[in-house]
Amino acid sequence: MKIEVENCLNILKKGGLILYPTDTVWGIGCDATNPDAVDKVFKLKQRSDEKSLICLVHDFRMLNEYVENVPEVAYDILKYAKKPTSIIYDDPIRVAENIIAEDNSLAIRVTKDEFCKKLIQKFRRPLVSTSANISGEKTPQSYAEIDPLILEGVDYVVNLHHQKKSGKPSAIIKLKNDGSVKVIRQ
Repeated sequence: MKIEVENCLNILKKGGLILYPTDTVWGIGCDATNPDAVDKVFKLKQRSDEKSLICLVHDFRMLNEYVENVPEVAYDILKYAKKPTSIIYDDPIRVAENIIAEDNSLAIRVTKDEFCKKLIQKFRRPLVSTSANISGEKTPQSYAEIDPLILEGVDYVVNLHHQKKSGKPSAIIKLKNDGSVKVIRQ
């Protein structure tokens, strides 16, 4: 795992794209603070840049570094969630502009995956995490189902968990600064 983390760090620092296993599905990742890298993700996925992406952070402290005001209820939701949960927060800060939705929000997940945690801790920046598929296509349930265009379009493929079946995409909850809560995906 240590070698895989180092290989990813080299790519991420150069603004490249990685294909990596997450706590949900295989993801396409990049430095969430690098607008050029984020553009590469949109291009590879053939996805409209009006659609936002999810970011991963390694803990609550890091979450607070990239969101202006994390509502208190977010900590309870994340603490008691039975499955990986991404929360859409208002007023993200210190991330690439092109990763922020039109309503000035951003979905962020505190990952529990050991590899992702180690990579993000070493990188010291959030990672983009979007499913490893062309926009509109089915999300791959395993490494073997990933489209060759995606495999060829990234700069590095993590050599871990290629035989493991992917989990389901994360739950997504939108928390507004006014206290409103909306479940987007269960």
